[in-house]
Amino acid sequence: MRSDTLKKGPSRAPARAMLKGAGFSDADLEKPLVGVANTWSEISPCNVHLRALAEKVKAGIREAGGTPIEFNTIVVTDGMAMGTEGMRASLVSREVIADSIELFTMGHMLDGVIALSGCDKTIPGTVMALARLNIPALMLYGGTIAPGRYNDRDVTIQDVFEAVGAHAAGKMSDKELKVLEDHACPGAGACGGQYTANTMAIAIAFLGMSPIGANEVPATDPRKDDVARACGRDVMRLIRDDVRPKSLITRDSIENAITVAAATAGSTNVVLHMLAIAYEAGIALRIDDFDPVSARTPVLTDLKPGGHFTAVDMYRAGGERLLGARLKELGLLKDAPTASGRTLFQELADAKEAPGQQVVRPARSPFKPRGGFAILRGSLAPEGCVLKLAGHDRETHVGPARVFNGEEECFAAVQAGKIQPKDVLVIRYEGPRGGPGMREMLGVTAALIGRGLGDSVALVTDGRFSGATYGMMAGHVSPEAARGGPIAFVQEGDTITIDVAARRIDVDADLAARARHGAPRAHPAVGGALAKYAALVSSASEGAVTRPPQATSTSPGGS
Repeated sequence: MRSDTLKKGPSRAPARAMLKGAGFSDADLEKPLVGVANTWSEISPCNVHLRALAEKVKAGIREAGGTPIEFNTIVVTDGMAMGTEGMRASLVSREVIADSIELFTMGHMLDGVIALSGCDKTIPGTVMALARLNIPALMLYGGTIAPGRYNDRDVTIQDVFEAVGAHAAGKMSDKELKVLEDHACPGAGACGGQYTANTMAIAIAFLGMSPIGANEVPATDPRKDDVARACGRDVMRLIRDDVRPKSLITRDSIENAITVAAATAGSTNVVLHMLAIAYEAGIALRIDDFDPVSARTPVLTDLKPGGHFTAVDMYRAGGERLLGARLKELGLLKDAPTASGRTLFQELADAKEAPGQQVVRPARSPFKPRGGFAILRGSLAPEGCVLKLAGHDRETHVGPARVFNGEEECFAAVQAGKIQPKDVLVIRYEGPRGGPGMREMLGVTAALIGRGLGDSVALVTDGRFSGATYGMMAGHVSPEAARGGPIAFVQEGDTITIDVAARRIDVDADLAARARHGAPRAHPAVGGALAKYAALVSSASEGAVTRPPQATSTSPGGS
């Protein structure tokens, strides 16, 4: 055990003295020291309950013979930062979370870690840290929020974003918008559709880093406390058996995680985050590897944003085990070890289906024949981009480029009614380096939906999309504009063609010739954390991970 160094010899007396000053006894220090990495914060419902949940986790650790040591890291709440300069901090926070957990755990020589996550970036950030550290560990997601009720229907934060567009178009009054605002988020938990948090939560379960069935229990469900206690006991078993993240995170388990994200038509952010986790785990993974998985995986769930139900509905229908059993029936999963101590297929053997449920379809009767995203390349995206397929059935889109150097310009044009059917909105200089921070475009996409344009326009960006986005949207365009990618040289009126079947995204213009006679625009100077991030961040096609300046390619391995 790493903390054995605290128990051996007089030279460690100062460390033991410090721990005793913090309230630990000799008996505590004879046990494994287990970090409880908490992303608790008062700023949002996603994480506000994690302080109480951590107490249950710590109780489970003590019951199993360990000494828990809780510490905190940051969270940036996307739903609040969306559409503002604050959103630049979101993806950057993923790296800060990973770095801070790594440093605390390494600095204090802990024997294991259980990480509590809630909002979007806390899930990949915690798992990236656990992969780097490679000591016995697991991640527990705080759970989904319950849906709100408005006009006798379930609503989520997605409905509020779309209502902003409807309000601007005169389709919703001030009073109606206020009532929706008051009812959309009824309590603790992360955003309730198959948005990024719930997509990553189920992906990490099938990755093996969370016990199957733990993450899906809603935040305010009484069972969540029992799940947290059990996870505390689970991490002690992992320590006893010396089961480490790199024995759970394998090529097979990564493909399982991608498969379940595709089958739920989940957030395209899963591409960015799984690339980053694979990098930290030392597993070679390319953006092109996602497409064949999605292509062979049918959409089996009817979940928001493209569908009708929330994450709570899926949990009640039969949840992760039911969906996994369907995918196993189709031969789309591979058996692998998990944090519960049982293999994936052993867990799926316990699947139960709620009578009459409509959320998870039978294996041979999917909602859609292929998964929720595709990887495209072409003259606009030589290194690739991610196309969202949820919420529409279009195979092609051809239209004139409407070019915007930033999200705010585009949002203003949408709200002013300047966007027409067939347009292809191009939002650039929002990539990992150019933002900096790779903001999500939910404000724009929701405004388009609210104005009734969701089925008739397309959007292309070197930024990214919220999991609440749906429609023909292509994000993560690489190389990004700030790196001199072709998207920097698209001009107003250029014809852009998106062809799903061919996996192509092209511009009817000689962008290379324009590049020879021009240069990307200079980005306004930034300082502090954003400047450090911009200097170290990789392409979105490589997961937008930060790495030392001399590391010019994604040779996997992490730290």
